[in-house]
Amino acid sequence: MRACRETFFVLIGSCVLCLIVSNGTRAQQGKSAAAGETAANPEMARLATALAGDWNTSETMEKSDFFPNGGGRHGIAHVRLAAGGSILVDEVHSDGSAGKLDGFVVIWWDSSAKHYGYFTCFNDPQNPCRERGTAHWEGNVFVNDFEERVNGKMIKFRDSFVNITPNSHSLVAAIDTGNGTMRTLITTTSKRK
Repeated sequence: MRACRETFFVLIGSCVLCLIVSNGTRAQQGKSAAAGETAANPEMARLATALAGDWNTSETMEKSDFFPNGGGRHGIAHVRLAAGGSILVDEVHSDGSAGKLDGFVVIWWDSSAKHYGYFTCFNDPQNPCRERGTAHWEGNVFVNDFEERVNGKMIKFRDSFVNITPNSHSLVAAIDTGNGTMRTLITTTSKRK
């Protein structure tokens, strides 16, 4: 009878241990899924490593034709892989003296063109969404080059993600001054929550 009881407790203990291990594995898988998807390719993995996460943002607008008085905003950004790890989605919300900003950016690797595609949507009722140039890495800086019409003339712009660390990065939005140099319009600093 004692041997039977000991065998019973060993079996029950084994079942409990299996349940604990199984639940722990499922909990870990849930955490992985909540943290984001696995990148579909090395280019998206590099981008997600640099930019994915939840961020507190602080924007500073330089005095310019776009922001005659300068300005600023504070907000949040949620950046994650989606669509099977083939795109990076950056959802932003901020507000301040420069006005409210809500929107998202979608970035993907175009394997045939060998660069990143870049698509944006913001709270602009006249022109909310558009493909916005292409992006690429220049060393450790992620760069989005695009053109926009300003006062009837096509002007070059460049967004550069600089000073990328595991806990912070900055986005410098600049405009071509016409003589080959870029002038900073907006600097957005992101710090991991």
